[in-house]
Amino acid sequence: MRYIRPLVQTDPARPKGAVTLAGGWCWFDRVEVLSREAAPAVLPVAALTPEELAPLTAPRAPVAGLTMDAPRVMAILNLTPDSFSDGGSHFGQELEDGLALAAEADMLDIGGESTRPGAEEVSVEEETRRVAPVISALRESGCGTPISVDTRKAEVARAGLAAGADMVNDVSAMLFDPQIAQVTADAGAPICLMHAQGSPETMQDDPRYTDVLLDVYDHLAERVAAAEAAGIARARIVVDPGIGFGKTMAHNLALLGRLSLFHALGCPVLLGVSRKRFIGTIGEAEDPVARMPGSLALAVLAAGQGVQLLRVHDARETRQGLRLAGAQWGM
Repeated sequence: MRYIRPLVQTDPARPKGAVTLAGGWCWFDRVEVLSREAAPAVLPVAALTPEELAPLTAPRAPVAGLTMDAPRVMAILNLTPDSFSDGGSHFGQELEDGLALAAEADMLDIGGESTRPGAEEVSVEEETRRVAPVISALRESGCGTPISVDTRKAEVARAGLAAGADMVNDVSAMLFDPQIAQVTADAGAPICLMHAQGSPETMQDDPRYTDVLLDVYDHLAERVAAAEAAGIARARIVVDPGIGFGKTMAHNLALLGRLSLFHALGCPVLLGVSRKRFIGTIGEAEDPVARMPGSLALAVLAAGQGVQLLRVHDARETRQGLRLAGAQWGM
């Protein structure tokens, strides 16, 4: 099997024969062809078959009403006591903080269960109690920003969508609770499918891959197919390589270095890397809050690879960074 990674550019000097990536702000005229059997090779776009080129160039459908022709900021609102970066920080001011984030972001991602390494599972009842009332309150307050409910559980997704959420963000890619696929399909909502190796309780114990890039790609391709089989159109599917979920620092860096491969799935790509441990290790920042500069750098680099959705804690800073980068890219 050939895996096709576009060598993405944003330079204003665009050569003849270059094609636009996913209907967005980037272009490419060469690709890296990867395989499990042969060494990588760089080829011109003209060497691709129509079937290989089509998913790379087809414009992405809007997600929860957001067009995918510019990088979008998804702000994190964790309603948990034990999230690795901001656990408990929103307690008592969930609505106020949610409205403030909504003013800075294109989308809110609201979750009631921590999926940090070592985190324990939360009951459906408790997770619903944390999430659904806040989503309802935001909608009743006139918040029109799209909302994603961050959950692995079908009943929590159902409650979140009923309360006014627009999208489901499932870090298990429908494997933890397969009924979440039917809930999403019945609602006609988009879903984000993330790669994770193992559960939060054990995922960082000893993660191993044959080839992390191709293994993650194949897993996401399988989960996209499963979502389509459940009645969720590919136009409503987002993919996320799951940085930090069952991955060492070397795995994370390998995925980030060839991130553009995931455009070949024909879906918008989401990156959730904000404040993660390896940023602190490389950037010498033990406090998660102090990892904002490194998180911003990776967000801008990802947008330069055509990533459409950036899940972040620091929405205002990320938006500012993207505006400056976009000004250089002619956006």
